[in-house]
Amino acid sequence: MFAIYQILQLLLTILFWIIMIQVVISWLFAFNVINHHNEMVRSIVRGLDAVTEPIYRPIRRILPDFGGLDFAPMVVLLLIYILQRILLPSIFASLIVPGAM
Repeated sequence: MFAIYQILQLLLTILFWIIMIQVVISWLFAFNVINHHNEMVRSIVRGLDAVTEPIYRPIRRILPDFGGLDFAPMVVLLLIYILQRILLPSIFASLIVPGAM
């Protein structure tokens, strides 16, 4: 059981960093720090979008339109934090030690 817990924690941590990298790259794109015409940069951005867009899509349907601001990454990061710090430890604590919670 503990191995499953560690795998889930690792996957959530990787997803956290993918989202953080995507946010930073999108800011660099917006402020023209990164060249938009570089094929390697575009392929990295497309790859990050392919990973994160299925996660953002349901959240963007729920959130109201804020114009040019996208709060979906912030909501996903908050959900990852809640999963890592609150839900997963309590679920696995109750599975490992019966009656712990």
